[in-house]
Amino acid sequence: MNNDRLLYLGCGLLATASLQAQDADKNAPAASQPNIIYIMCDDLGYADVGCYGQQYIRTPHLDRMAAEGIRFTQAYAGSPVSAPSRASFMTGQHTGHTKVRGNREYRIGSTLYGNNQDPIQTGQEPYDPAHVILPEIMRDNGYTTGMFGKWAGGYEGSESTPDKRGIDEYYGFMCQFQAHLYYPNFLNAYSRTAGDTAVRREVLENNIAYPMHGNEYKKRKDYSADMIHRRAMEWIAKQTPGKPFFGILTYTLPHAELAQPEDSILHSYLGSMTPERSYGGDAGSRYNPTDCAHAQFAAMVTRLDTYVGEILALLREKGMDENTLVFFTSDNGPHTEGGADPNFFNTQRLLRGTKRSTTEGGIRVPFIAWWPGQIEPGVSSHQLAFYDLMPTLCEVAGIDNYVERYSNKALDVDYFDGISFAPTLLDEGKQQKHDFLYWEFHETNMMALRMEDWKLVVQNGKCHLYNLAADIHEDHDLADQYPEKVNEMKAIIMREHTHSDLFQVTLPE
Repeated sequence: MNNDRLLYLGCGLLATASLQAQDADKNAPAASQPNIIYIMCDDLGYADVGCYGQQYIRTPHLDRMAAEGIRFTQAYAGSPVSAPSRASFMTGQHTGHTKVRGNREYRIGSTLYGNNQDPIQTGQEPYDPAHVILPEIMRDNGYTTGMFGKWAGGYEGSESTPDKRGIDEYYGFMCQFQAHLYYPNFLNAYSRTAGDTAVRREVLENNIAYPMHGNEYKKRKDYSADMIHRRAMEWIAKQTPGKPFFGILTYTLPHAELAQPEDSILHSYLGSMTPERSYGGDAGSRYNPTDCAHAQFAAMVTRLDTYVGEILALLREKGMDENTLVFFTSDNGPHTEGGADPNFFNTQRLLRGTKRSTTEGGIRVPFIAWWPGQIEPGVSSHQLAFYDLMPTLCEVAGIDNYVERYSNKALDVDYFDGISFAPTLLDEGKQQKHDFLYWEFHETNMMALRMEDWKLVVQNGKCHLYNLAADIHEDHDLADQYPEKVNEMKAIIMREHTHSDLFQVTLPE
């Protein structure tokens, strides 16, 4: 493996159409197809993990995973917010091409759970049914597929729900707004093997007897993060050799509402995070108050780390570790919602900006690949983005010519933007590099383009140029000094951006 360069700052390390309900069981898997588990957590910052420089939060299992695998120092989310970042992973497209470019939500009708009101249908903008997504490809090529956690790729009853998009078993939150409550009224479920015909709701009876806000909220018993993790573990435990599986584990931790069981994980941090922070809550956003925001956040990260450790231990116990490729990452940078305080944990000392920003702090994320016996441990500075996962997993799984096989010929153009980084994972062959990486986000009216060490950030049409090799924190705008470089990068943005009526941004001046 190449001895890639490490970036240091202070004491931290930087660095076809929809396949619908086709029966994939008729496709016999190749003997060499590995199992694949993709763990994507929610709003975990680049430096919120020990192996990336975090000093206050314990993440021993992720640190060991990184030591036994590859820790990528220049990996990027698809977007600085949840739904489009997940869309980039699912579609193999950057946000200048993919349909879902923001957190557009649907809340249709109203119903009661006890005295608690919730929509009858809810979720996000659906993925384009004319463009294939990753679980459809994997299932079409012999994989059993399971997803546990946030969907955010369509609202309940829409044309893009897990049961219609290649998922065999699902459990979690169809709607990411619903995921703002860790003790919700219901979770969504679907099981093809159990005979389900569509995604349904499972009412959490231990929760609905109490209100969603106020002091009695703490009487709710069913903690969604633990429930989703248990379902994921049960699904993994049921998998057998000879039939490859693809698991997408989109855990909600450590996003927003700072709430969790008062167990040993939380108690290990209480009183040690000084000065502690109180938060009064936001009922409109479904964030409940807390008087120990720092301890809650740290414990949520450690709880997530515990989940990862249990997954890796289960794979070892089943003798599947050497035939299972596991990824860990975050959907975007750290949030400041629900009482969270990235400054306290020093994340913004390393990278500028947070969630919703196309500066490095909003889009550069922790990214670890683990595959004992197949991956040589090390650190890589290869530049990648979430839309690279589709070609990478296809190459690892032996799925040839995915672009030609799955492009929708009815569309004038069906984009696939990724480049496989399997050569970096397996230390085999020459690794192709991106000419550029691209982002746009309408909510903050920002765009960004990275080209080698150059980074162009566009906000409200104004261009700012940085050289990340010398200025990782993006403090020194060089746009006036290098107008030719700005114009070169602007031309790429103008070429890559396709118009969206739903998610509009101001193009560079």
